[in-house]
Amino acid sequence: MAAKEAYSVIRLDQVEALPTFGELKWKPLRRPLGVNAFGVNAYWAENPGDELIEEHDELGAGAGHHEEMYVVIGGAARFTVAGDEFDAPSRTVVFIRDPAARRGAVATEADTTALAVGGVAGQPYSVSPWESVAHAIPAWRSGDYPSARGTIVSGLEEHPDNPSLLYELACLEALDGEPEEAIEHLRRAVELRPDYAKNAQADEDFASIRGHPGFPQ
Repeated sequence: MAAKEAYSVIRLDQVEALPTFGELKWKPLRRPLGVNAFGVNAYWAENPGDELIEEHDELGAGAGHHEEMYVVIGGAARFTVAGDEFDAPSRTVVFIRDPAARRGAVATEADTTALAVGGVAGQPYSVSPWESVAHAIPAWRSGDYPSARGTIVSGLEEHPDNPSLLYELACLEALDGEPEEAIEHLRRAVELRPDYAKNAQADEDFASIRGHPGFPQ
């Protein structure tokens, strides 16, 4: 293997912070580096009080059921894990072995960055479904629905019948003026995750198709 193919180098301050869920900003690392053995990305918060890590567990339809490790590599944060709150200044390592534990963090200093690494214990690495959604969000927010749809479809090729990806694809199809496709994918998502029917009732992405006779109730 040629030397230039044996390794990759990337500077975090040169990686664009992309908008993702809510106001969260992440810096994709796994895809641009070509990492296939484990999940790794970074999260960035500009101001104190900004969300650094979204509140979540690793059991949802879009999650990877991973053990997760967060390393605060700049600034400082306040973590909440399984109901416990604690400060995490720069160079703090937080390891969460229980996928069911709720976790999240907010920045307590400006320009805070946390590196996130994850994987399932005892299993080969598999890309989490949420990663496709996160990569689709910049195009989604800009109104480039066809590009965002393409990213979600690629995720479904890796995770066939994943209810989270089907739901997000239906959202994009509804926004993109494809009601029949949106209804088909939404109904399948609800078959797999019945609680999504309640979500769909309040989701503004479905405003254009909520009156459709096939819309899940």
